[in-house]
Amino acid sequence: MAPMSSGPDSPASPPLNLGPAQAPVRRSFGLGRPVSLFTLGTMRALETPAAMAAVVEAALASGINHLETAPAYGPAETFLGGVLGQLAERDPAGRRELVITSKLLPGSGEGLGLVEGLQQVRAILGRLGLSRLDNLAVHGLNTPEHLHWALRGAGADLLQAVLAEGLVDQVGFSSHGSNALIEAALASGRFGFCSLHLHLFDPERLPLARQALAAGMGVMAISPADKGGRLQAPSAELEADCTPFAPLELAYRFLLSEGISTLTLGAARPEDLALAARLAAADGPRSAAENTALDHLAAAAAERLGGDRCGQCRACLPCPVEVPIPALLRLRNLAVGHGLVGFAQERYNLIGRAGHWWEQRDASACERCGACLPRCPHDLAIPDLLADTHRRLAAAPRRRLWG
Repeated sequence: MAPMSSGPDSPASPPLNLGPAQAPVRRSFGLGRPVSLFTLGTMRALETPAAMAAVVEAALASGINHLETAPAYGPAETFLGGVLGQLAERDPAGRRELVITSKLLPGSGEGLGLVEGLQQVRAILGRLGLSRLDNLAVHGLNTPEHLHWALRGAGADLLQAVLAEGLVDQVGFSSHGSNALIEAALASGRFGFCSLHLHLFDPERLPLARQALAAGMGVMAISPADKGGRLQAPSAELEADCTPFAPLELAYRFLLSEGISTLTLGAARPEDLALAARLAAADGPRSAAENTALDHLAAAAAERLGGDRCGQCRACLPCPVEVPIPALLRLRNLAVGHGLVGFAQERYNLIGRAGHWWEQRDASACERCGACLPRCPHDLAIPDLLADTHRRLAAAPRRRLWG
């Protein structure tokens, strides 16, 4: 396979034969307006307002109608607001096609109150140049305190108020939290959509996504390219294992074929949207060739990992010292099984440095108490594997995109 270019969405395999007449697909998104299979995340095109304008124009040309932003993304809302205003003047019909989502950081305990929260929502609308927002998400419903705030605390009043006052059409949430927390949020009936970590190499939350879809909610996959393994820059092993598909193409098709409403991608340049343009109508079931590639991918990783492969069953938990064993061994699986060493190191070295957005304890916290050993159905030498994970992945931390 030819090497992939450096953009987060650059293709390496031949285009799918979608046919020139096929219109971009739209999928339902909760109670809101339908959205494209791909969502433009606006956290990367931030060098200048012109850079944002170029990426948004490319997104429109690629069939994307859903744009996602947040106050936490630096000047993104301000830049996007300028682009939306220009588009409304030049192409009113095109502007009306766009669906806009922004996000609001949650409170905890008493946290963000009604008055301040409404001020923040109105500030979002002001930066975007809007009188009404299509979708507002709680940005990081990650802890039990956040969930209490959103369902029974001041956040519940805030979310109800923005709907009652017509400031937003529907509310949702993004989460990096536990499965139990996400399930509780879904079961509350308070939200019209959710954004979850759903990746080819981490399908643990797929049952939650199916539950949300069955309830009529919209489901957005958070960064399946970058957070899914930095698949825009795959290892040589991964490229070979996914042949004849590009790893990113296969990862996107895996999620789309599972019915996920829309997949986010953060484009810094117009050319980063090439693959999304090719897959704008690719919402059908997986082909025989795709299933064969997925089977080969899994078999190749299993062969490299041998008897040390963690099956991610979570039977080893709870750990007495709260080591997140499956999460850490998943990174080892990626490094050894798929050659994704750089990505695994980057994620591993964020542990304890990203607050409630990521894990707090790395493998060095293992005290070799052995409590996990009799629980593992595969008889893995878990303390030894954790030590190996730390040796392989511990390195100087890299700076996060945000925070």
